[in-house]
Amino acid sequence: MALAPARGAGVAAQPDGPVSELDLFTFVPFRLNRLAAEVSAALAEEYRERYGLDIPGWRILATLGFRGDACTAQFIAQCTRTHKSTISRAVTTLLERELIERVENAEDRREFRLQLTSAGRTLYEELVPRLKRKEREILSCLSEPQLAAFTAAIAAIEQHLDLIQSSHAAEETTILRHRTEPA
Repeated sequence: MALAPARGAGVAAQPDGPVSELDLFTFVPFRLNRLAAEVSAALAEEYRERYGLDIPGWRILATLGFRGDACTAQFIAQCTRTHKSTISRAVTTLLERELIERVENAEDRREFRLQLTSAGRTLYEELVPRLKRKEREILSCLSEPQLAAFTAAIAAIEQHLDLIQSSHAAEETTILRHRTEPA
């Protein structure tokens, strides 16, 4: 996907220098990736040892939990930006642990959706407060204005990259793709 230049991005353009002058610690994509990995690892500590969940497993439970209704593994992969084979392996594990279940899609009997079981819902509801507490701990180094600016900056980048930003938008995207795919 080609990106259009951002209007009023607020960041002064820096001239491109020789490749050998790239400092990874000032290169925003590297910094974002490193930050995401560290935050993910910090959150994973909350559910790995106590609940035996890995990151992909948590992403599935989280997506199903916040949506409150069934959805496809493809939808989860799209929302979480996790490779479909990784989601597929995690689905198998969660099905075996009876934390999720497959339900037939009434509109397309060839497609199965996933939903939380009562045990999965209980686990999700137990984990959410712990993870929110951990999120607050991680972000506690930011003042209120810094946190607001950080949140706004993330949203602006997500929008610029055309990333799904809400459950509603994700559902619409999935429906539109289904309708426009060749039969």
